[in-house]
Amino acid sequence: MGNKRGANVFRPVYGDRGWTLWPEHEDLSAELSNLLAASQEGGATVSECLYAVSRIDPTDPASWFRSWKALADTNRARGDAAHRSNHLPTARSNWLRAVSYYRAAAVVFDEDCSEKCAALTLMRRCAHDYVAHLAPPGAVVEIPWLEDLPLEGYFLPAQRFGRAPAVLCIGEPDHRKEEFLCKVQRYARDRGLAVLAVDVLGPGSGIPLHGIVGWRDLHSAVGRCLDYLRSLSCIDPDRLAVFADSPKSSFVARGLLADSSVAAAVCDGGIWELKEALFLRQQRCPEPLPRDRLDDLVATGAIGRLDCPTLITLGERGWLDPDDVKDIVARAAAAGRDITLRSFPESETAAAQNHADNPTLSNEVIFDWIESRLRSDHVDDPPPVDIVAAELC
Repeated sequence: MGNKRGANVFRPVYGDRGWTLWPEHEDLSAELSNLLAASQEGGATVSECLYAVSRIDPTDPASWFRSWKALADTNRARGDAAHRSNHLPTARSNWLRAVSYYRAAAVVFDEDCSEKCAALTLMRRCAHDYVAHLAPPGAVVEIPWLEDLPLEGYFLPAQRFGRAPAVLCIGEPDHRKEEFLCKVQRYARDRGLAVLAVDVLGPGSGIPLHGIVGWRDLHSAVGRCLDYLRSLSCIDPDRLAVFADSPKSSFVARGLLADSSVAAAVCDGGIWELKEALFLRQQRCPEPLPRDRLDDLVATGAIGRLDCPTLITLGERGWLDPDDVKDIVARAAAAGRDITLRSFPESETAAAQNHADNPTLSNEVIFDWIESRLRSDHVDDPPPVDIVAAELC
């Protein structure tokens, strides 16, 4: 059933924060932008997205859920049919799109509910099928974390013999590991990198754990995941990188402070927490912060204590003021930290928050930087062909 006439006012507008596709509904606009961007990596198709939009009334969350859920169901059914016919590339493509559409369907629900749980369960099923039928096959893994609460991850082995470098892709709170399957897999595979994609949402349906896991407990997840990668004989423990997907908090930067052997990291470097501290200080005391005091805050924060080479990427139409970020990074670099800042201006695109308007461009920059940091002339003797399956099954 289509929309009521006039209900779907789809008017793309480009403003200070990038594209807004429904000006009156920024949250849904952001999710639709993410889906359209995912089409560049096989996580959606533009035509399917536009068809779904044509059946959505943005004032009616139920129409959003129905439209994306129906599209996800169609892709899942096509993927299952292709699998039965042994057309694995087509099966993978459809399962991967279904993952994106099921995830999108669930975003309109703030709380745990039957519709959200059902969509996320199907999302996970399609993700598991996709990972299991990669070549070489990946695996769903559980990593011990907090008491009675393991981390769930997708391990995607490198397409090479020998001990491979690896990148830990870890989602900030509310970001799902399934997003990494289309967002980073190609860039890692083409560079000979294994991937461990993890989120901090817990196993099962993936409902956020707010109120269960304290914010100060999150950083311990980083070390547990790195220890897991080091335990695999197909991974080179001296060539590990960490990629944090979103600078909405700084728990990944805090987690890196406890692990001095990481070869490279892409994250916010702790800038988000530093900016929060500065904002709260300004609420209490509107006087400008003295320069030496700001130097002290940078030096004692995560960005001033990181030992590993760090890349910070910044969309200049994102949430953080570009000049503020450049100033903080310059202070950390002057104190001896190995920090690279890569800004994306509006003219280049990838300028929105999280580079949502063009993740392809930002990922090319990010994974080229990671590859350059993890290069090694050392080549191990090739392990048995089935080493990954033997370790992970």
